[in-house]
Amino acid sequence: MKVGILCEFSGTVRDAFIARGHDAISCDLLPTEKPGPHIEGDCLAQDWSGFDLLICHPPCTHLAVSGARHFAEKRADGRQQAAIDFFMALAGLDCPRIAIENPVCIMSTVWRKPDQIIQPWQFGHGETKATCLWLKGLPNLEPTNVVKGREPRVHFASPGPDRWKLRSMTYHGIAAAMAEQWGSLAGSDSLNDEARITPRLKEE
Repeated sequence: MKVGILCEFSGTVRDAFIARGHDAISCDLLPTEKPGPHIEGDCLAQDWSGFDLLICHPPCTHLAVSGARHFAEKRADGRQQAAIDFFMALAGLDCPRIAIENPVCIMSTVWRKPDQIIQPWQFGHGETKATCLWLKGLPNLEPTNVVKGREPRVHFASPGPDRWKLRSMTYHGIAAAMAEQWGSLAGSDSLNDEARITPRLKEE
């Protein structure tokens, strides 16, 4: 399967797919933190035609409800609308299978509710961090290793210049589940018509 991991600098999801024999490449404005196939640049400036699967991690800074106290300011200066437009541009890419990942955010009302909300503790990490998945042509992820522990470690991470990186990275267990479960769909023609519809913003 030919897989693009958009807005990923860590290489975590990319390497999970490569480990299972897929042709995967990551793309981000930042350089990759791990050696491997990577495009340093604007995701929307790349040609993703011919890819079987795109997994997207758009920035959540101006979308996540955890920052709702700043929404009025971000709406006024255009930052939130720019983030919405970028999210929707990813959702509209021409690919039969697309997954978009974000925390609980305003896209649930601006566009539509996520297809699934997962937690790290369902995939071997004893922590809480609600992660929403908007899916096109993909099944929901099945939990692979439910463990004890409900500590919101990332939420309580110490302030610092790299705190945002810790909060944005995909857990290895979730990346492995994506590669195992979605990677097994190679060659599948079972997409329904609804999964092929180009998404539209929710009308006011």
